[in-house]
Amino acid sequence: MFDKKTVSIEWGGKTLTLETGQIARQADGAVLATYGETVVLCAVTAAKSVREGQDFFPLTVHYQEKFSAAGRIPGGFFKREGRATEKETLTSRLIDRPCRPLFPEGFYNEINVIAQVMSYDGETEPDIVAMIAASAALTISGVPFMGPIGAARVGFSTDGEYVLNPSISDALGDDGRLDLVVAATNDAVMMVESEAKELTEEEMLGAIMFAHEESRKVIGAIVELAEQAAKEPWEIDTSDDTAEIKEKLRGLVGDDIAAAYKLTDKSERSDALNAVRAKAKDAYAEEDGQTQMTAGKAVKKLESEIVRGAILKDGQRIDGRKTDEVRPIEAMVGLLPRTHGSALFTRGETQAICTVTLGTKDAEQMIDGLEGLSYSNFMLHYNFPPYSVGEVGRFGFTSRRETGHGKLAWRALHPVLPSVEDFPYTIRVLSDITESNGSSSMATVCGGCLSMMDAGVPIEYPVSGIAMGLILEGDEFTVLSDILGDEDHLGDMDFKVAGSERGITSLQMDIKVAGITKEIMETAMEQAKGGRAHILGEMTKALGNARTEVSQHAPRIETMQIDKSKIRDIIGTGGKVIREIVAETGAKVDIDDEGTIKISSSDGSQIEAARKWIEGIVEEAEVGKIYEGKVVNIVDFGAFVNFMGGKDGLVHVSEMKNERVEKPGDVVSEGQEVKVKVLEIDQRGKVRLSMRVVDQETGEELEDTRPPRENKPRGGGDRRPRGGGRDGGGRGRGPRGGGDKGGSGDGNGGGDSHVPDFLKD
Repeated sequence: MFDKKTVSIEWGGKTLTLETGQIARQADGAVLATYGETVVLCAVTAAKSVREGQDFFPLTVHYQEKFSAAGRIPGGFFKREGRATEKETLTSRLIDRPCRPLFPEGFYNEINVIAQVMSYDGETEPDIVAMIAASAALTISGVPFMGPIGAARVGFSTDGEYVLNPSISDALGDDGRLDLVVAATNDAVMMVESEAKELTEEEMLGAIMFAHEESRKVIGAIVELAEQAAKEPWEIDTSDDTAEIKEKLRGLVGDDIAAAYKLTDKSERSDALNAVRAKAKDAYAEEDGQTQMTAGKAVKKLESEIVRGAILKDGQRIDGRKTDEVRPIEAMVGLLPRTHGSALFTRGETQAICTVTLGTKDAEQMIDGLEGLSYSNFMLHYNFPPYSVGEVGRFGFTSRRETGHGKLAWRALHPVLPSVEDFPYTIRVLSDITESNGSSSMATVCGGCLSMMDAGVPIEYPVSGIAMGLILEGDEFTVLSDILGDEDHLGDMDFKVAGSERGITSLQMDIKVAGITKEIMETAMEQAKGGRAHILGEMTKALGNARTEVSQHAPRIETMQIDKSKIRDIIGTGGKVIREIVAETGAKVDIDDEGTIKISSSDGSQIEAARKWIEGIVEEAEVGKIYEGKVVNIVDFGAFVNFMGGKDGLVHVSEMKNERVEKPGDVVSEGQEVKVKVLEIDQRGKVRLSMRVVDQETGEELEDTRPPRENKPRGGGDRRPRGGGRDGGGRGRGPRGGGDKGGSGDGNGGGDSHVPDFLKD
């Protein structure tokens, strides 16, 4: 019934299997990719015709993680997969970026790529499997895809070894320094995405080349599957229908385009180019709609040729800079008075306002994914409002581009953050792009780093970022530092590098051609290193080192460690004790399973009060030591005092003053603050306290001037029984109150039955 085709290879210690012909047979191409026990189904469908007036390539990629793949039910109110998570959005972009350049120019049929994680083994990351499945599905679908591509994840161990397809936790764990994803054709690298713990350029380039070599093995498997199952390729018209019109327009508007691109101001240049395009449109106003659309495409090609030619032949960039020159930079910190940290970073016509908010542990981001619930104490959110490019547009939702740019900046800054033990805050960086003309994501890296340093985040080595461009014609190429938006649009590569003076923390590469060589990447990395150093120097002028104190508006967090056996004492039955600490002191208290306690408040006195309370609970009282306490209960024979936060002791009426006290209520009242000395702790932990030997004003110990009592037999000899009254019975009734036994009657005829053992004479 099924014409199933299967190819398997051993790759990185696991079996990679590609299957087609059994599932999703009505799609143009469908592949079930299995690696370890992680399984991804990818289906490709393509429209057979182009919509009228279509002048762009509508490729849409959707990556979705099914919670059932990991044997989990989604959390929250709606128990089904909903809108795309950040990881799903980023993986969709990861698939889209290397595939898009491999479709022929002028191909405008709509293509839909849907990759779904069907099984997840907890070790094999599904994003690489999804990229491979998408490449295979496109290759066998018959659409004009100039692939296939392979993909690989690479780690770099602390002993200098490259590791193929590690889990993300292993890649950047204690023994890992790199999480790198590479997509490539058989001949060249197409896409790079990475986070690194300050690797050198040589180490990073070596990782990319290692990934490319491993990707070739996957490409071989996809080609083998295509030989068995590929559909007939589509016949498409690849003729250049713009050549004749382009030459006509060259004479009409060529000089105007060249003059417009010599204007260094973006707004002026944009106005001039709009005038050129309007002039070209008017020249074909009498033609049919298809011809007008072709003329519009011809103008864009003409612009590209003029700009690229000037750069390659004369080294002349749009704004007059040299190829390795960075635009003027201005940086400042402390821009906003009430934020915990802020910075304004301006590079040419690109500008970002970055702010930092410091929070406590309960502000961490909860992530519900295939791996289960996890928490992140570092967030970076990037916003790109339409006014930043002088346009009107939709505002208020997060686009895929904003998610991707924010994650790139997150990866660049994450490796240099202090540990939670050294800086126990949740950190949120917010980047609002207020102007944009090239590489706002790298402006976010620079501004985000400065704003965190302004907030007092102890970053030892600041991070800067730069975007590199490429103009490639045949074997001739030029690498551009700090590219403009137009250079990005008209160039062949967007190559972004971020790092500290010690090495690279993030590298991202996207290209618009069929791949770039090792030589080009090597040149770009070396040129970027010089650019990063220059930008770091300019950042240092604003703030050279992180501030030693957090903002006065930020919560203070103090960390203390207790024995795990004391955790239940801090929490109390049903959380009673910890709630009381929070309510009484005003500080926020968090405690984990390892006994680490974080106390936070913007008021230092509240933190100190909570700390002392907790210390009182976990510490043991010492005989002979003086403590401050509070009267919590008054009884006939004395008063109970709470001290050290969580301990109670009895001040017997005889220990309140050196003279006789008839009623404890005459000396103390409930809620009164008193100073007490520990006299005795019995075997059961009951504490006997004294007020009379402590100066209640200063807390100093006083000399005990009261003569000691004589120890005589209870109720006998010449000593009058403490109970008094007739026959020594006090106010007691019956045998318990009196007789020769004597007692310390409690007013109910009870002898001394209500007095703690250690108070009995």
